[in-house]
Amino acid sequence: VQLQASGGGLVQPGGSLRLSCDASGITLDYYAIGWFRQAPGKEREGVSSISSSSGKTYYLDSVKGRFTISRDNAKNTVYLQMNDLKPEDTAVYYCATGHFAEATLDEAPYAYWGQGTLVTVSS
Repeated sequence: VQLQASGGGLVQPGGSLRLSCDASGITLDYYAIGWFRQAPGKEREGVSSISSSSGKTYYLDSVKGRFTISRDNAKNTVYLQMNDLKPEDTAVYYCATGHFAEATLDEAPYAYWGQGTLVTVSS
């Protein structure tokens, strides 16, 4: 199983980015997907997650209304649309999945992790 996260970069406050997570060796349709992030000097935290069949989503309180998680099962890809970015969103963002269906921001169940993509929000 391989997850490839991409789409990070440098953006000004208020800007937008869309992260992608491409999967191989696993069919994402059947499993929950999560996006996590780790800022310098801080612990990794769950940002968003989406369930498999129900499509239920969860978001970290600080990103609600600004970030949107979605999945394209035909492409075996999950996205994280990030709008109105703030300096405190600066972090390495990781996608993850595991053999379970219901979304969760708890990283414990996630068995497979991408390599991370850096998002820097700065003027």
